[in-house]
Amino acid sequence: MTLAPDQPLTWLPVDLTPAQAAAAVRQVLRDGLDPEDCPARSNVRVPAGELLMMPAATAEYAGVKIAGVAPANPARGLPRITGSYLLLDGPTLQPLALLDGAALTALRTPAVTAVALDVLAEPDAAHLVLFGAGPQAYGHLDALAAIRPLERVTVVARRPGPARELAEYARRCGLVAAVGTPDAVAGADLVVCCTTSAEPLFDGALVPDRAVVAAVGSHDPAGRETDAALVRRAACYVESRAVALREAGDLLLARAEGATAGPDDWYNLAELVTGRAPVPRSSPRFFKSVGMAWQDLAVAAELHRKFRHGG
Repeated sequence: MTLAPDQPLTWLPVDLTPAQAAAAVRQVLRDGLDPEDCPARSNVRVPAGELLMMPAATAEYAGVKIAGVAPANPARGLPRITGSYLLLDGPTLQPLALLDGAALTALRTPAVTAVALDVLAEPDAAHLVLFGAGPQAYGHLDALAAIRPLERVTVVARRPGPARELAEYARRCGLVAAVGTPDAVAGADLVVCCTTSAEPLFDGALVPDRAVVAAVGSHDPAGRETDAALVRRAACYVESRAVALREAGDLLLARAEGATAGPDDWYNLAELVTGRAPVPRSSPRFFKSVGMAWQDLAVAAELHRKFRHGG
């Protein structure tokens, strides 16, 4: 590899705070990025699972994440999500830095959810029902606690041990926390689903009109964490309509089951952040995230700026 003398390749630690990561995601949208124009993710099936290749570019930076999804890894004591991120100089495409792709994903996905829910949630939303007890669940708890006045967390997970550990972590963060069951959504202000489930986790009819639901666990058009009952009732928001039509099983399967809302009724994240999307308060709001490459680039670029300026 040949590098310009003033552009050494650097290993960058992923050390932004959740609030800083959310601010980076929010700022690129306010600066005019249109998620509808961003490159598509490439998915390649491999014997161990799936490889994802996610490129993105701006005038200042470019980058690509190569992530692996290995479903058998947790049984081996290894992370389910693996990968690396290569950050490039935008004008020259010279390599600038390498980042841990899994750590970057663990930071940027909650940041995206936090940006959406900060707009969609009621000002006094304080009770979070959190489905899942893996790295994304911890990341979402941290991100939402950084920007919302959380008081209470209910953890719902398949395995009692990890659920108790996450509830204890929430208590150490100063929150009232308990392990609960799926019907806890009936008393929720915020519901976040970050699981590997391919089937609905709860009855969408139980979700109060004041609540906001986010589903981030799947980018599979044949899998979902929420049901058609929720989608029928909710105002729906996505990162990108084009991407959601390819990958958002929560919405696609609901449409196949008779939910009438379609892409013309979905608002993307840029429209939400810039105030162009309506936010009704008379029905639930639903944000479906599948993950996009521009989000990784936004956070990686902010990390590089912090490094460049001595952070």
